[in-house]
Amino acid sequence: MSSSFWNMGGYAVYVWGSYGLAAAVLAWNLLAPRLRRHDILKELSAEE
Repeated sequence: MSSSFWNMGGYAVYVWGSYGLAAAVLAWNLLAPRLRRHDILKELSAEE
């Protein structure tokens, strides 16, 4: 792959930043419910 692909005509910061932000949001959408479930189960077991 050439450097012009990675540079993307001077817009690389915006393009790769957008990809990075999208990946972070997707990772959070997978991780947040699992963390919340763990907290809820811990609270429920403490009540018993």
